[in-house]
Amino acid sequence: MSHEVLVVVSKMKQYIKDISEMNTSEEVNQILSDRIRTECETAIENARADGRKTVMARDFR
Repeated sequence: MSHEVLVVVSKMKQYIKDISEMNTSEEVNQILSDRIRTECETAIENARADGRKTVMARDFR
């Protein structure tokens, strides 16, 4: 499994800065990417269980 960052770090940092005036530590990048991986894996399982080869928005619910 890949451990590369799955988010656009500059956009995420700017979002946090804009809504909170806080900085973001580098550790957040990997943690957020790990959470995205977990959500994607669950969505993939849901799509497979539905007999589809396309992950859809509803698979994330």
